[in-house]
Amino acid sequence: MFSLPTTATAPFCPSEVAGTVAVSPTASLWKKMLRFAGPGLLISVGYMDPGNWATAIQAGSQYGFQLLFIVILSSLAAIVLQCLSMRLGIASGKDLAVHCREQYPPLTSKMLWVFAEISIIACDLAEVLGCALAFKLLLGVSLPTGVLLTAFDTLIVLGLKGKGFRQIEAIILGLILTIALCLFAELLFVKPDWHAVAAGILPSLHAISSREPLYLAVGILGATVMPHNLYLHSSIVQTRVVANNDDSRREAIGLSRLDTVVALLLALVINAAILILAGAAFYRSGSHVGVDIDDAFHLLDPIAGTAVAGLLFGVALLAAGQSSTFTGTIAGQVIMEGFLKLKIPCWQRRLITRGLALGPALVGVMVLGEHSIGRLLVMSQVVLSMQLPFAMYPLIRLTSRRDVMGTFVNSVQTTALSWALFLLISSANFWLVMQVF
Repeated sequence: MFSLPTTATAPFCPSEVAGTVAVSPTASLWKKMLRFAGPGLLISVGYMDPGNWATAIQAGSQYGFQLLFIVILSSLAAIVLQCLSMRLGIASGKDLAVHCREQYPPLTSKMLWVFAEISIIACDLAEVLGCALAFKLLLGVSLPTGVLLTAFDTLIVLGLKGKGFRQIEAIILGLILTIALCLFAELLFVKPDWHAVAAGILPSLHAISSREPLYLAVGILGATVMPHNLYLHSSIVQTRVVANNDDSRREAIGLSRLDTVVALLLALVINAAILILAGAAFYRSGSHVGVDIDDAFHLLDPIAGTAVAGLLFGVALLAAGQSSTFTGTIAGQVIMEGFLKLKIPCWQRRLITRGLALGPALVGVMVLGEHSIGRLLVMSQVVLSMQLPFAMYPLIRLTSRRDVMGTFVNSVQTTALSWALFLLISSANFWLVMQVF
């Protein structure tokens, strides 16, 4: 059986036996599906964090439903990459960070670690900004005060000490359902034009032919396909303990793929709902200027015809930020242990990550002002997109090697599709950099 090393860190970190979920080979298919369900949820919350909100709201308010196809294509690309990550973890028994440390020279491995840490800090910056805005809107505090309040989410992580993976997954599910219910309630208020929504699903090069929509498209991509999630997924799927043979691994891969696809399709629906909400509420009102996330809370009230819309928006935003906090902490632990063989308690990892994000967040809101949240959030997602190729390259290379994957090596079609995604994402990033500079 795959075994995970024991450690004295907080028990919901993936490196601990306390976090494993035993799967009996004699269980029914339905019971096995339930036992394998969960890792996909932990991954999916990274696809609906405040950064996603900011990019989708600005895209919807400025371009209506024209960039909806970017949300859909980004989510489909995410499904492909997360399935590769999941398969690497189950087939090899090692996560992507460990493979990078073992397979690449020390200098290359350290560079990949730095890029991975940058992606986690950029993601946590989005969580800080999103939660700070939610605190400001719901509690009436200033934005800098809201930023400082986010430092106390380390207490939440400490409160989860002693919890297993199933408890954490249940909490995440509750937060996701909160987000979904709030968003779909708001959609009922604004009544979007579904024919226009359907037209936005069709891909259009014209829609991203200039710098501003491409900048938003790259931001949506970075908000959707998060680099650190590729490291995280390859680790947490190993919490489902299976027998050490190819048949058991094949079944585990199939059930984990189902878990991944269902969870990320849920994230796709939520992200699409945010863009549709913004397009329906703001674009059709005649104001085609981009609406920032901090303005959206107030503008929804008169457009939706009820003050409840604003409250729902704030609650959902806070749930999005807090749910991403959990996965960001676990991802940081996976990356640190994998690349550096360094194990520290999860609350300490949380404190380090949040401390590194608080500085830029405070400086940003104090220098750029109270209405800078939207700009800073979109910028953080573009940074995430820039880091993505550095996680994709080793993932695709490793899953294409038979000596690593055995019989579960990528097919020719999967390899071709993966490299096509790598070239497309890298080219979009390069083109954007050339446009900016």
